[in-house]
Amino acid sequence: MSSNNQDATPVLQLVTCGSVDDGKSTLIGRLLAETDSVPIDQLEYARQTRRGGSTIPVGEIDFSLLTDGLEAEREQGITIDVAYRHMNLPNGRRVLIADAPGHEQYTRNMAVAASNGDVAILLVDAARGVRPQTHRHLTVSALMGVRTVIIAVNKMDLTGYDHATFEEIVGIVRTTAARLDVPEVVAIPISAFAGDNVTAPSTNMPWYTGPTLMQFLSDWEPVEAPQDAGFRFPVQFIVRAEGNFRGYAGTVVAGSIAPGQQVTVADSGRTANVERIVTFGSDLDTAGVGQAVTITLDHEVDVTRGDVLAVQDPDGANLQPADRFAVDMVWLGEEPLAHGRSYLLVSGSRSVPATVTNVRHKLDVVSGHEHAARLLEMNDIGRVEVATDRPIPMDAYSRCRDTGGFLLVDRVTADTVAAGLVRHVMRRAFNVVPHTYDVDEQARATLMGHDGKVVWLTGLPGSGKSTIADAAVRRLHALGVHTFVLDGDNVRTGLNKDLGFTAEDRAENVRRVAEVAKLMREAGLVVFVALVSPYRSDREAAAALFEEGQFLEVYVDTPVDVCAERDPKGLYAKAAAGDLPNMTGVGQGYEVPEDPGLVLDGTGDLDAEVGRIVQAVLGE
Repeated sequence: MSSNNQDATPVLQLVTCGSVDDGKSTLIGRLLAETDSVPIDQLEYARQTRRGGSTIPVGEIDFSLLTDGLEAEREQGITIDVAYRHMNLPNGRRVLIADAPGHEQYTRNMAVAASNGDVAILLVDAARGVRPQTHRHLTVSALMGVRTVIIAVNKMDLTGYDHATFEEIVGIVRTTAARLDVPEVVAIPISAFAGDNVTAPSTNMPWYTGPTLMQFLSDWEPVEAPQDAGFRFPVQFIVRAEGNFRGYAGTVVAGSIAPGQQVTVADSGRTANVERIVTFGSDLDTAGVGQAVTITLDHEVDVTRGDVLAVQDPDGANLQPADRFAVDMVWLGEEPLAHGRSYLLVSGSRSVPATVTNVRHKLDVVSGHEHAARLLEMNDIGRVEVATDRPIPMDAYSRCRDTGGFLLVDRVTADTVAAGLVRHVMRRAFNVVPHTYDVDEQARATLMGHDGKVVWLTGLPGSGKSTIADAAVRRLHALGVHTFVLDGDNVRTGLNKDLGFTAEDRAENVRRVAEVAKLMREAGLVVFVALVSPYRSDREAAAALFEEGQFLEVYVDTPVDVCAERDPKGLYAKAAAGDLPNMTGVGQGYEVPEDPGLVLDGTGDLDAEVGRIVQAVLGE
């Protein structure tokens, strides 16, 4: 095939997955070698190098060495990261292969590999049969939008190329695939080690009359999605140049566009017509999926980085901003998901604070049962509800991967903790409309004679938070300042009586208290919050509700041995007796604020420390 035709052929995104030792690396290595997609020096390396315990004679190719990219993988004999390789098929089709890891603890890597996949090769060891990780990888592939799955029953040579074994395995996997609504499923019996049905038909399995793996990949055509999004163009940056040129640069992720067509800025609802589609060389008459272009509009509208330019969907639906979403989530973090805790939701070039408000269920990847759950552990898959701090436009993932998928990022560590796939926008996102009142925050501040403020005291139990808050409020009250105290224990006797002391309940406790404090501050009060609030991420989420100058984080620094000696509520004694396993500073850790607005000495003179906090409140 000519280079021009090859360039016109869309790249096939191929992901390989399966349990450990099912033969993924060997299979892909053979495909690469037999399509001349591997440099000669790498082939020679694979002839001369051997892993520990390898039975392949030196001089023959160990195909698995052609894809494993990390030294740790070679030492352990497993694949622990996603290895990407390019392959050119004999008919000119280009393939990008993502070799996903097999271990359960690397499900996060599997999710990354499948997120852009067109076709998934799901390997199953014929001698070992279907394992839980087989179902897990099939589930992740389906959730990530892979629409064609090849069940590659490998190591058929170890079963004497038995037809019944093949059919039994395929039947089990097809049942799971049908439950997950995978549109196209094919099954091919292979031996990656011996080469059966990989690139050439096998004479050992006359009962199989279907295509070889390479033939299927060469002939593959995309399965049409039932619902496609209209034109989608996330703006990555604003381009300015001489002559008052202003354009919006990005990559088309769905649909196509041409000059003269009307587009909508999904965030604001404003419309304009496309004037030009600019590339480095020249203007284009049209731009489609995958093309990186700069778009200019016929008149100036407010467009910023992260906005999405959109055209109405073929079924007449419009992309509208929303702040409540039902999503499927693959939890990647080592710490469990805590509903009520605030994370950063990253979608394209957009990043907004978001809270997991509810865990609806956790999916059993083997049986397909949906189990009630309060949290998700690492590698769990579940349906959750997410609320963003402000409305943002996101599609259902089934319509558009790029505008329907997102990541959750820990606000403190910046670690990616989850991959989320929007299933639908929740109705309440459009049914709740805040009302604006004539008597506003400024009017109440004028009446009070001072601005509202939140003073958030955090520290170990027994550090003196409530004592300091009480003394500070007495002094401010005498000065005519309107105050209120939200004390941790007091709040737990009413508003938060349903919450315990697990990490997720603590996150929800902080969230509720912060929202109440926000309302009280808007009413004109100086609100003191005396709350252990042991996690930085929860405190940062609370602070994010307020504008600069409205929130003061105060760390009451008291050594744990002093707190235990004081023990005003008998908590440390209970913890020492084993009756309080979640006690902060004993059974649970406390994360000291990194940059608090004020640090008070919990062992110092009370009047002096109170004077410092009063000065901070009054701005003196």
